[in-house]
Amino acid sequence: MTGVGMIGGDGMDSASPPDREAALSIRFGQGDERALEEIYRRWSPVIYTLALRSLGDRSDAEDVTQRTFVSAWTSRASYDSEKARLSTWLVAIAKRRIADTHETRARIRTLQGELQRTATPDELVVEPTADLGDTILVASELERLEPDARTVMRMAFFDDLTHQEIATRLGMPLGTVKSHIRRSLTRLRTRLEVTHVAP
Repeated sequence: MTGVGMIGGDGMDSASPPDREAALSIRFGQGDERALEEIYRRWSPVIYTLALRSLGDRSDAEDVTQRTFVSAWTSRASYDSEKARLSTWLVAIAKRRIADTHETRARIRTLQGELQRTATPDELVVEPTADLGDTILVASELERLEPDARTVMRMAFFDDLTHQEIATRLGMPLGTVKSHIRRSLTRLRTRLEVTHVAP
């Protein structure tokens, strides 16, 4: 992690010669996996530190770091060295991944709060933890719901609408809205519990 001690004004390694970074950028854009490895060695400590400071969780910071470089690699064709340094481009990607994680946490907290509000004490056997794995699972399960239930759940959690507001917008009986949410939450709760108790 020697690169951490060589952070310039833009938060990245400013000690390397411009021509070296330019050559590295070209190799990276051409799909040179060794260039990706060098980029990761040089700049992953800085990305990790940036994520850790914002998220306050080592696991999430590690996940953001990995996803940043995966995103950079898969979208390398879009990188334009004339518009930004490679290091600056990586930081921009990392900031988006960090923002995604904060949004993820908020949505999971909303799901947990709604579950606790609508479920009985006996149903709350295991309280899900807010992590990226849960978010992927929740998103996947929402897509599997029937159309009406999926619409109701998205309006409840992503648009933050009340049950009455959903009923009014959809022209649906309030009891039907509540039934959709309750059944969907029970399904999500079961899936989250299975995930967290699995070895």
